[in-house]
Amino acid sequence: MASTLQGGMTKKEKSMFAIIKGIKIYFDMFEKKGAPVVLLSHSLGSSHLMWDPQMDALKSYFQILRYDIRGHGESEVAQGPYTMEQLGEEAIGLLDHLGIEQVHWVGMSMGGMIGQAVALNRPSRLKSLVLCDTTAIIPPEAQPVWQERIDQVRQKGMESQLEATMERWFTPFFLNSRPPILSLIRQQFLSTSVEGYVNCIEAIRRLNYLDRLSEIRIPTLILVGEDDPGTPVSASEAIHQRVPNSILKIIPSARHLSNVEQPELFNQHLLEFLKKHA
Repeated sequence: MASTLQGGMTKKEKSMFAIIKGIKIYFDMFEKKGAPVVLLSHSLGSSHLMWDPQMDALKSYFQILRYDIRGHGESEVAQGPYTMEQLGEEAIGLLDHLGIEQVHWVGMSMGGMIGQAVALNRPSRLKSLVLCDTTAIIPPEAQPVWQERIDQVRQKGMESQLEATMERWFTPFFLNSRPPILSLIRQQFLSTSVEGYVNCIEAIRRLNYLDRLSEIRIPTLILVGEDDPGTPVSASEAIHQRVPNSILKIIPSARHLSNVEQPELFNQHLLEFLKKHA
C-alpha cells in the first residue's frame, strides 16, 4: 500500500494518504479484525472529524473508514468543477486501494449525495446505505442561492459563509451552549479550500437522482434533523417514498448536522440499523 503513515494514532487506528486518480486523499482507518467496514462520508465544508461523535459507538462492532473528500480537510484540491459521479468514483478508488470489497455507507449531506451515486452506479460495493440530512435533487429555484454562495466565497473567503452556515447546521440552543465540538466544526469549515468548496457546490447543484431512487435495492436508513432548514424532512420523505424498504427516522431538536447535535439518538438509530444488516 503506497501510503504515508501519520503519527498520533493507536495501533488500531491508521491515518494515511492514498493517491486516487492522481489526487492525494486523506483517510483514517480503525481496524477490527473480521468486522464489517463502515465508511463515513462528510458534509460540504467539513472533514472526517465531523464523525468524532460516532467513533466510540461504532468501534465496538465495526471497522471504520473515514476520508476527506477532495478539496476538504487534508485531501488535495483538484481542478473543477466536480461531479457527483466523480466523487463517488473517488470513494470506490479508495476502497480498491485498501482492498475493501464492500462497505456500509454512512453519508451526511454531501456525503449522502455521494452515497446515492455509489448505490446507483456501483451497487455491488455497498452492503447498506445510511443517508443523513441529505436530498436527491436540487430544484431550479435553489440555483440562485448556490450561485450567491459561490460568488460570496470567491470574493470574501470562507469567513463570509461561516455564521449563516452554523445557523443552518445547528439550533440556537446548541450554538448558545458552545460545546467543545462546535469550535472544531467551525475551524474545519474555515480551513476548507475555497476552490474545493466551490467545486463541490458545482457537483451538488447538479444533483438529480430522484427519479432513479427506486433502483436502490440495498437496505437503506434515512436520518434527518426535525428542524433541518437546508435539507428538510420533506426531502428525506421524498427519498423514503422512492427507495424500496427504506426506513425513515426523524431526530428531534436537531438541524442539519444531526449527528453532532444529537449524537446519542443518532448513534442509537445508526447502530440498530447497522447491527441488523452487518
